[in-house]
Amino acid sequence: MIDLLRDLFFDYTIRNVALGAAILGVVGGTLGCFAILRRQGLFGDALAHATLPGVCVAFILSGAKTPIVLMSGAALTAGLGALLILTIVHRTRIKQDAALGIVLSVFFGAGAVLITYIGGSGSGNQSGLDRFIFGQAATIVRDDVITMGILASLALLVVVLLFKEFKLLSFDPAFAASLGFPVGRLNVLLTMLIVVAVIIGIQAVGVVLMAAMLIIPAASARQWTDRLGTMITISGLFGALSGVSGALISATGANLPTGPLIVLSATALLVVSLFLGRSQGFLWSWIGSRRNRRNVLSNTDPSIPYRGGVG
Repeated sequence: MIDLLRDLFFDYTIRNVALGAAILGVVGGTLGCFAILRRQGLFGDALAHATLPGVCVAFILSGAKTPIVLMSGAALTAGLGALLILTIVHRTRIKQDAALGIVLSVFFGAGAVLITYIGGSGSGNQSGLDRFIFGQAATIVRDDVITMGILASLALLVVVLLFKEFKLLSFDPAFAASLGFPVGRLNVLLTMLIVVAVIIGIQAVGVVLMAAMLIIPAASARQWTDRLGTMITISGLFGALSGVSGALISATGANLPTGPLIVLSATALLVVSLFLGRSQGFLWSWIGSRRNRRNVLSNTDPSIPYRGGVG
């Protein structure tokens, strides 16, 4: 087993895929904590789907599948989708869940039309473009890993510098506004950081599964702690572990897709956390309930007669 892991680590392609997936897991897990605390778990899903038309337009304009060009197009349409969601929520009576559904369906529909158009255009270079829907982790190279690492480092640096502001924004935005914090700008900035996480992840897991890398590690970490800083740390570790394990499992099997395996690895950690999580896990909640009931029964004075009813 050790020899197998050593061989996998020294394989160029597998090493790049594992490192890229780990970077995605860390940044997705970190920013996902703020997303679920603000009840915006599906925000990343809408933004991921909004990247598809950007990828297609970038390919149509450039005629090449250069990753930096395609990612730039994805970033532009994802940012446009994010601003559109915020505008709909704040300028109309449409609720956030409806705004997410509108942007997700419209942008993904536009992307599907563009992919069909490209496929029928006869371009010899369009093969594989539709892999952005489900990810194409095997195509990650060293330059992609470096780019992902730089983007992730910048996003995490912003989180560190504005941690207190983002924390207050996540728990009590009204109180943050009363203290004079620029809540609107902070909200836009945090949304743009989620866009960065989506751009990092779509090449590995695709637009369909990207939301899972924002939601599942954070939801798993929430079962272990009630402190935001600790939750972010655990979520980043869970995300990295899911990415690396999914990449390695994919490398050891025949024709096993990397993106879905990364998500399944994260889901396995979620199941374990739901049962064993020290803060909110089923096992510790059950033990705490039994202990409280036993304490109540042991403190009950048997000399006091029970009187039914309320009062």
